[in-house]
Amino acid sequence: MRKGLLDILKGKFLVSGDAPKNWMFLLYASFLAALMISSSHRADKKVLEIAALNEEVRKLRSEFVEGRSRVQQLKLESTLRKEVAEQGLVPSENPPRKIKVKSAE
Repeated sequence: MRKGLLDILKGKFLVSGDAPKNWMFLLYASFLAALMISSSHRADKKVLEIAALNEEVRKLRSEFVEGRSRVQQLKLESTLRKEVAEQGLVPSENPPRKIKVKSAE
């Protein structure tokens, strides 16, 4: 066992008679390792991108809710009265009346 370990540490398996087979396996293992590292980096990049997009969605949703509440506030009758009072318009003191039209058939 000690001799086998020393042979591996000295690299004799790379220069022995069946070395091309060993070299092919090492190249294949290196290619798989590089592919795995590349895939891991791409996955990490996607995770960071998703986190950034989720943060942006959260901000946009907050802005939407704020805008919707502002619009609801502006639609209130009291707010409208204040706005038109600045322009000199006041509510009518006489209530409106319905006009009924009779058709002459």
